[in-house]
Amino acid sequence: MKYALISVSDKTGIIDFAKRIVENGYEIISTGGTRKLLEEGGIKTIKIDDFTGFPEMFDGRVKTLHPKIHGGLLHVRDNEKHLSDANKNKILPIDLVVVNLYPFKEVTSKEDVTYDEAVENIDIGGPSMLRSAAKNHKFVTVVCDKDDYDLVASESPNISYETNKRLAAKAFRHTASYDSVISNYFSEGVNESLTLTYDLVAELRYGENPHQKASFYKGKEVPYSIASSKQLHGKQLSYNNIQDANAALQIISEYDEPCFVALKHMNPCGIGIAGNTMDAWQKAYKADPVSIFGGIVVSNREITLDIAKEMNKIFLEIVIAPSYSEEAIKEFSKKKNLRVLIADMSKTINESQYHSVTGGLLVQDYDSLDHAEFEIVTDKTPNEEEINDLKFAWKAVKHVKSNAILLASNGMTVGIGAGQMNRVGAAKIALEWAKEHGHNNMVLASDAFFPFDDVVRLASEYGVTAIIQPGGSIRDANSIKACNELGISMIFTKTRHFKH
Repeated sequence: MKYALISVSDKTGIIDFAKRIVENGYEIISTGGTRKLLEEGGIKTIKIDDFTGFPEMFDGRVKTLHPKIHGGLLHVRDNEKHLSDANKNKILPIDLVVVNLYPFKEVTSKEDVTYDEAVENIDIGGPSMLRSAAKNHKFVTVVCDKDDYDLVASESPNISYETNKRLAAKAFRHTASYDSVISNYFSEGVNESLTLTYDLVAELRYGENPHQKASFYKGKEVPYSIASSKQLHGKQLSYNNIQDANAALQIISEYDEPCFVALKHMNPCGIGIAGNTMDAWQKAYKADPVSIFGGIVVSNREITLDIAKEMNKIFLEIVIAPSYSEEAIKEFSKKKNLRVLIADMSKTINESQYHSVTGGLLVQDYDSLDHAEFEIVTDKTPNEEEINDLKFAWKAVKHVKSNAILLASNGMTVGIGAGQMNRVGAAKIALEWAKEHGHNNMVLASDAFFPFDDVVRLASEYGVTAIIQPGGSIRDANSIKACNELGISMIFTKTRHFKH
C-alpha cells in the first residue's frame, strides 16, 4: 500500500487527481478543508489526526509537524537503520506529497491587509513537508504545482526518479520564492540582504539581438506594469518590446490629463496632452511623425474607433491603453502583427527599481519627485501658458536618457535631445529638430544643471522663451545673467533627473 498526503490551499483539480491516484493504489491522508472536499467528492481519506495519533492544535497552526509525517517522508527506504527506526516507532512511509501553500503573496497584495492577516497566512507545515519530501526525492514524489497533476497521475504508482528529481527542484524553488516574499514583507528598511522572486511569464524568441537567449519574469501585481498587462491581440512581445513598453508606461504615469506617449528605443519621440483624447493623439503624432513609425504608443484613456482608425494609418509595434471600445479592437485586429495590450493605470507607481550589473544589483527608489520647489530666478516671470508647458516638459524630460534636453509648446514635445555626452550636443539636436519643423516660442527643460551659459545662449537663437532646470551649478549666476540679457525666464526646481 502506498500513502499520499494531500493538503492544498488552491484546490483546483484536486478531486480528479485524487481519484486517479486512488485507482492506482494510493491511500490518501488529508487535512481540514482539503479532506472535507475530497470526502464530499466521494474519496475516502485518512484524517491526519488518526494517522499521527495527535490532534490538530492552535487553530490548525500545528497539524502536520509530527514525527509520523516527517519520519514517513524522510526515512531512507534502502537504509536498514532507517527502516529499523521507522518500524520501532510505527512510522509508515509516505510516498507522495501534494501541497500548495497559504496565499501569502496574494493576501499581502491587498491594500487593506492587516498585520495579523499577513502573519496568519504564513504557511509553516506546508513548506516543511515540501522540503522533507524534496530532500528524499529518491523515494518520495513531491507536487506543489497543479500543472503537474496529470504527469504524476499518469506515471503513478511507479513514478520515475527523473520525474521525482525535477519535481523536487521545483519544490525547492517554490519554497525559496515563498520565503523571499515573506522576508521582504517584514524587512522594509532593512538592507543587510535582498532576495527577490519572480515567476516565468515566457521564454522569448531572443534578447536584444538574435544571438542572445532571453526570458521574461513577473513579480507582484502593480499598476503601469507591462508584466501585469494583458495582451488582447498580436504576436508575442520581444525583449526590446518589453523594455520599450515599460519605459512608455513610466512616462504616461506622470500625466493626469488625456495623454499619448510615442516611444522608440527607450526614449519618447512624442508626448501630447490635451483636453480630449483625439487632440492628445494628434499632438503626440505631430511631435515626430517620422520616429513614431514602428514605435510604441500608450494612452491613459480608452481608445475609441475614431482614434484607432487614425492610429492604424501608420505602422506601430504596440498599442497600450487602460481600455478599448469593441470597435477599436476590431479595427486594430486588421493588423495581425500589431500587439494590443490593456494595462492597469489606476494608481501611481511606488516601486523600487532594480538594475543588474556584472556580479551585482543596483536598487533605488522610483524617481517620483516632481517640481516640489519651483523658484523663478530671472527678472522675467513666465506667463501661465509657459508655466503649463514648463511643468509638462519637466515631467517628460526625466524619462529621457541623460544628457537630456526637451522642448515643448502647447502641451506637446517639439524637440528631444537624448543621451548625449554633453548638454550642448543634446540641445543642438532638440533645437535643430524644432527649427526644421517650424516650431518657435518654445520652453526648454534640462534634466540637470547648466555648467555654463552656452545652452541658454543657443536656445535664444531658436525661439526658446522659458527654461526649467535643477540649478545647482557653481556657475548658475552666468546662466541667470544670460537669460536676463536675452529676455528668457528661468525656473530652478532644485531636483535633478538623471536617467542612465
